[in-house]
Amino acid sequence: MESLFGVAPIVLFFLVCAAMLAGWIDAVSGGGGLVQLPALLVGLPNAAPATVLGTNKLSSIIGTSAAALTYRRAAVTDMRTALPMAAAAFVGAGCGAAMATHIPGSFFRPLALILLVIVGGWTLARPALGETESLRWHGTSAHARHGIAAVIMGGAIGTYDGLFGPGTGTFLVFGLISLLGYSFLNASAIAKLVNVSTNLAAILVFGFGGHIFWALGLAMGIANLTGAIVGARTAVRRGSGFVRIVFLVVVGLLLLRVGYDVVATLGH
Repeated sequence: MESLFGVAPIVLFFLVCAAMLAGWIDAVSGGGGLVQLPALLVGLPNAAPATVLGTNKLSSIIGTSAAALTYRRAAVTDMRTALPMAAAAFVGAGCGAAMATHIPGSFFRPLALILLVIVGGWTLARPALGETESLRWHGTSAHARHGIAAVIMGGAIGTYDGLFGPGTGTFLVFGLISLLGYSFLNASAIAKLVNVSTNLAAILVFGFGGHIFWALGLAMGIANLTGAIVGARTAVRRGSGFVRIVFLVVVGLLLLRVGYDVVATLGH
């Protein structure tokens, strides 16, 4: 067992359970990396950071793809927005992953902390945010502005995902709601497809660099897929109100995690 997956059976069990929970969280509101990435850091204490990131992306793309397909079957994915946004995010994530070995994650932690405070505060201050869909730009003439905003957002968040990662799904959902006017449910559906593209770009970069534990990543990916299917079906069944609650919980936990990282960095 250890020779196949590179870890002891108890560690494998821990990582598989973490991947399943991460898949559920990621499918509902984004933020599955809050669980899976720290679990990998604990389970693979001697692995290079790039290898941890690459293995995390391999596991995540399997569950995210399943969640995207589940949302698509429920007909809540706006493909006219999702596809160009995903293409821009793919390019951004590839560039970000290529730069990941040159720019330390500590550079982005204070920025992520500030953004999470804004995201959480804005969502709490506006209880009706994302409950219903009210697209900011309507009509044929305004669709170009909608598309441009989606592409810029996809490229920027994709680059962040390739470089650092934590909170990517959360930022995608919030941007789609607050900037473009989607409901929480439909924003989560679009975010899943965009996340597939960012994960794929990162896997290509990390894979060619030899920075992925393939057997372990695939084992975790199967568990992530299980959690993602259950999470996506739960979100579709329960609606935007449920997604909003999970979203706020994830934002709060991300704040605690990133805030701890910032304080720990300053302490050194």
